Amino acid sequence: MTRIFNFSAGPATLPEQVIEQIADELLEYKQSGVSIMEMGHRRPEYLEVVTHAERDLRDLLAVPDNYKVLFLPGGARVQFAMLPMNLFGKSAKADYVLTGFWGETAYHEAQKYGDIAIAASSKQDDYLTIPSRESWQIRDDAAYLHYTDNETLTGIEFHDIPSSVPVPLVTDMTSSLLTKPMDISQFGVVYAGAQKNAGIAGLGIVIIREDLLEQALPIVPSVYDYKFEAEQQSLYSTPPTFAWYVSGLVFAWLKANGGIEGFYQRNCQRSQALYDIIDASDFYLNTIPKSVRSRANVTFQFKQENLEALF
Repeated sequence: MTRIFNFSAGPATLPEQVIEQIADELLEYKQSGVSIMEMGHRRPEYLEVVTHAERDLRDLLAVPDNYKVLFLPGGARVQFAMLPMNLFGKSAKADYVLTGFWGETAYHEAQKYGDIAIAASSKQDDYLTIPSRESWQIRDDAAYLHYTDNETLTGIEFHDIPSSVPVPLVTDMTSSLLTKPMDISQFGVVYAGAQKNAGIAGLGIVIIREDLLEQALPIVPSVYDYKFEAEQQSLYSTPPTFAWYVSGLVFAWLKANGGIEGFYQRNCQRSQALYDIIDASDFYLNTIPKSVRSRANVTFQFKQENLEALF
């Protein structure tokens, strides 16, 4: 078998070592007599998978003790609704910074649950930049401020955590989780779909500060209740067991191969090498300002005259 170069944004390439380990364990997981795909989520062998996955993710991201780590069904789109349902118990208001398709999608989903305002937007610039922090309008009584750390489609990335935010800061890190060092203590909630950097599709990862677990709407279903899921170790209903297992293997592989800092340095080198080629090309074009270009995913376009020549 010859593996191709897979540049998909997600489901994205898994480390070959991880795929080989999955293959080795697929028919029978650690002399249990069953495949990991058949294993009950409350069996001792699977609870060991759960424990190791959380421990390794906490180690990689230096997650403080006053944060809960949840592994939940669905990806980031599910969190677009779970966030307001779980944080609107005291104030049904939230502010959103829009820098691309995913931020706008999260904003529209949240509008179903409360008073959602746009704190800042770069839509007038075709989402090719990030609004200056000084222009953001954040309400003091908002339950949270939401932004998308990395907009996959356009290649926009926040290189620094927004400063001086007077309310809990929430970020969608689906495209950038585990690609760079980050100070979790600056956030109220960090969430991501696993399929880009942390495993395969079907799993959502949520890291939430414990004090925010007391702010759910009374109507939130148990399966969507962050506090209840935290109390149940994300095992209330049958979780996406295989996806969780794969993420655990990815976390262990990351730790064994340099950790976040090591991969961040490699990401910077690789992305810069690609950007240098694109910027010097007569065929390709990148319209994103260098100061906000993504290091986790590189985007480009055909120059108009070359696109016309193709057709």
